Amino acid sequence: MDSLVDGNHTTVTEFILLGLTQDPVLRVILFIIILGIYLVTVSGNLCTILLIRVSTQLHHPMYFFLSHLAFADLGYSSSVTPNMLINFLVEKNAISYLGCAIQLGSVVFFGSSECFLLAAMAYDRFMAICNPLLYSTKMSTPVCVLLVLVAYIGGFLNACSFNLCFYCLFFCGPNGINHFFCDFAPLVELSCNDISVSAIVPSFTAGSIIVVTVIVIAVSYIYILITILKMRSMEGRHKAFSTCTSHLTAVTLVYGTITFIYVMPKSSYSTDQNKVISVFYMVVIPMLNPLIYSLRNNEIKGALKRELGRKVFS
Repeated sequence: MDSLVDGNHTTVTEFILLGLTQDPVLRVILFIIILGIYLVTVSGNLCTILLIRVSTQLHHPMYFFLSHLAFADLGYSSSVTPNMLINFLVEKNAISYLGCAIQLGSVVFFGSSECFLLAAMAYDRFMAICNPLLYSTKMSTPVCVLLVLVAYIGGFLNACSFNLCFYCLFFCGPNGINHFFCDFAPLVELSCNDISVSAIVPSFTAGSIIVVTVIVIAVSYIYILITILKMRSMEGRHKAFSTCTSHLTAVTLVYGTITFIYVMPKSSYSTDQNKVISVFYMVVIPMLNPLIYSLRNNEIKGALKRELGRKVFS
């Protein structure tokens, strides 16, 4: 253990990420699978961002938010996946105290921002379906930019609360984190000092974000459902439902896994199960989001065909 002596205590200056498994064969298999997922994640989200930027047909609020969701997914996955891949190749994966703080902060920042962006996208669908005549005014460019800024500022403030509490923790004993990244809960378990405040503040800030965004999404879709049921045209109902399907799928995946990781009682599942669910949340979902929105969205598929056609004939 890399450490410094401070009086009668030994201060930890680095942590050891224990990773997903110690089985050498399984490590190789997981490395290949997760590397493939990460490459698809990077290429898929980058293509989504670039396509929305260059295609004038996609210069609408919904796709503006989608491009930032792709950016958040890319940052979220990149915060943990490269280090996880290194962990499969080395016998002991050490991360410095500062590196652990940076990883924790980036995970919280992008994860919180994604929750806010999903709420903004639900509000956008609410305005488009329930108030179509006011849509262009209520969802103007300044309003969309403001909502995105709120998402990033909210993510930044939540990350600051986690990092400040992390710096309040004192580590003087074992430095092995039973996870594949610097998650806050395992760090609290390693702390030697009083953790009452340090554990409560991040739980309160993260919980508040989850509750607020869930309320916004739920209320938006309640009004959307009421409006759709009032429609007389089956074609109109189908079109309204189709514009929400991709977003609802993404919301279900994200908040479903958040519930298992942070809301379910710890006694109901093991640490290994928590790791598997975390892999799905942090590695798999960022890959699925661009696929969900592209496969179920005719506008994105049409814009992609047009852009590819331009490249071929240019």
